[in-house]
Amino acid sequence: MKAVVCKAWGLPDTLVVEDVPTPQPKAGEVLIRIAAASVNYPDVLMIQKKYQVQPELPFIPGSEVAGTVAALGEGVTNVKLGDRVIAFVSLGGFAEQVVAKAAGLIAIPPELDDATAASFTLVYGTSHHAVIDRGELKAGQTMLVLGAAGGVGLAAVEIGKVLGAKVIAAASTDEKLAVCKAHGADVLINYSTQDLRAAVKEATGGLGPDVIYDPVGGIYAEPAFRSIAWRGRYLVVGFANGEIPRLPANLMLLKGASMVGVFWGDHVRRDPKANAAAMREMMGWVAEGKLKPLVSARYSLADTAKAFEALAARQATGKIVIEPGRA
Repeated sequence: MKAVVCKAWGLPDTLVVEDVPTPQPKAGEVLIRIAAASVNYPDVLMIQKKYQVQPELPFIPGSEVAGTVAALGEGVTNVKLGDRVIAFVSLGGFAEQVVAKAAGLIAIPPELDDATAASFTLVYGTSHHAVIDRGELKAGQTMLVLGAAGGVGLAAVEIGKVLGAKVIAAASTDEKLAVCKAHGADVLINYSTQDLRAAVKEATGGLGPDVIYDPVGGIYAEPAFRSIAWRGRYLVVGFANGEIPRLPANLMLLKGASMVGVFWGDHVRRDPKANAAAMREMMGWVAEGKLKPLVSARYSLADTAKAFEALAARQATGKIVIEPGRA
């Protein structure tokens, strides 16, 4: 089978596409014929040896896939051949086929196409865990989302609206903000042309947001935190900017505010039942039209490096997917 292989740490242009042996499912596993695999920011970091998980070389990156069950390992009874499923795997997603644990598979609702299904698990799982579990956002409260047009940011915007919160979307271009508005954002802030802190103050009547969702880090973290409401929760989701912010601890004291870490991957490992319940809830929201995952670009396996580069340059809105069947 064809697969994208990382043979040396480096930038996306070091990735190669080559023939590798088709993996075989062991007991409790299935083989999935991949229709689509989504590109996530950790993938970009991992190939550069900048992510907290550093697999041994060589490896096939990619963790989030959608496709059909092609083979069953011993003892698998919860799915059958031909079932359409979503799988979250540690590695191996950017290939024609991958092995996944049967117990973690999610059935794809008929209303979701493969590319959209592949784009769902990580970003919506992360944002559900962040906004509801860690941020405890409630109806009537206000949430500021930084990097709001990206995959996790846009998911956070939608989940905030499902909960009945006021959502302030901040992004770097008016085009990205238009996408945020289409997905429910109440207030738009272009932090490339506006003073972020002043704009948030105006949007909240000086009270500040109850929850700040930050997958970006970098220079906007401190002005955002300085705008937070009394007893607000600042969600540390990631550092797409590439810079880990160093915030003065006195800001937390003065606002009675909390910095809250969000590590969805370990949450899934430690509490799989809670994650499964969250996924079921969100699939219901999809069926009701409350969540509308956005796939903005589709690439072939041969163009995976270009997909990585687009994500690293923060050119994407919503999600980018790799489709092995695409010419």
